[in-house]
Amino acid sequence: MDKVRLGLIGVGGIGKYHADRLLEGKVKNCELTAIADKDESALAKFKGPKTYTDSSAMMASGEIDAVHIATPHFLHTSLGIEALNQGLHVLVEKPISVHKKDCEKLIAAHSNKDLVFSAMFNQRTAPAFNKLKQLILDGELGEITRVNWIITDWFRTASYYANGRWRATWKGEGGGVLLNQCPHQLDLLQWLCGMPSKVRGFAHLGAKHDIEVEDQVTAYLEWANGATGVFITTTGEAPGTNRFELAGERGKVVIENDKLFFTRNEQPMSEFSKNASGGFDQPDIWNIEIPLKESPDQHVAMLQNFVNAIVDGEALIAPAEEGINSVELANATLYSSLMGETIELPLDSEAYANKLDSLIATSNYDQKVVKKVEQNMDKSF
Repeated sequence: MDKVRLGLIGVGGIGKYHADRLLEGKVKNCELTAIADKDESALAKFKGPKTYTDSSAMMASGEIDAVHIATPHFLHTSLGIEALNQGLHVLVEKPISVHKKDCEKLIAAHSNKDLVFSAMFNQRTAPAFNKLKQLILDGELGEITRVNWIITDWFRTASYYANGRWRATWKGEGGGVLLNQCPHQLDLLQWLCGMPSKVRGFAHLGAKHDIEVEDQVTAYLEWANGATGVFITTTGEAPGTNRFELAGERGKVVIENDKLFFTRNEQPMSEFSKNASGGFDQPDIWNIEIPLKESPDQHVAMLQNFVNAIVDGEALIAPAEEGINSVELANATLYSSLMGETIELPLDSEAYANKLDSLIATSNYDQKVVKKVEQNMDKSF
């Protein structure tokens, strides 16, 4: 295959953002052949691709080789399964599903390994996190002992939540900041550090907005090797902070403001502690600001990787199967808070699915005011 004929499902928000870049020709060897959305007025904005109000008709048309799913979260599972069953390559927006049980269903549908199945975890292309990943793999940090992430610059206004009835509801979105904004950070957290063994979450529902789901969260994490971590996030803080700090035997890395700083111990700290003569001695250190490459257009990079995987067999940056991990972390954090107890991983997917079903069934929340305005996605990244 020399050129991928791509179908896009959903052109509200991020879907439109991707459609514009595809139509601008920024993704090589790819043609945006068709677009599907239930909103005919949204489809009317596009000239060139064939438009459908029925995504199933588009997937069965024979006119596309691959599909990109950019719909509200609950549809990711059913549409992903349908596309895979139609023999289409699939790129799915984050999160790949709302909860772990649906992730398991979606992943199980990927039985034909000739089909490329990828997730839109675009922040894996960020130079700082790529460099940190390499430092960890090369053993430059030694064994990881602590991780802290303050990610509070996902500020969202009341207008954002009022832009669609599905937003910020158990039924429509399945969660709040953990499931909508933070899949990126939760993905990076497990990609870099592995999955923790325990989670204790404190999730505040509607703390900063008139919504029924979590918009302010603090989580305590433990790993099997004894490492600990704290993850703090909200959509209700401005100005916010995005600071990632990772400590290991051989030093500490801080990523903030698109810069990577490595304070490296000349001697591993446990080794130094055992051999030092003075009670207040400190290991000698090197302070290094690691130079980074210019950041790519992350979404274009992910789209290009998806196309290259289909055309040339290029390795995927974010195989969709790995998307279950960020969903599990989000689910476990929220479940811990709702149950008031520490959750051991792996999470019982059935128990969490039942809890979410209960929240949906007992919800009396009504998103009364819906203001459909076109959002500037550039300000989100």
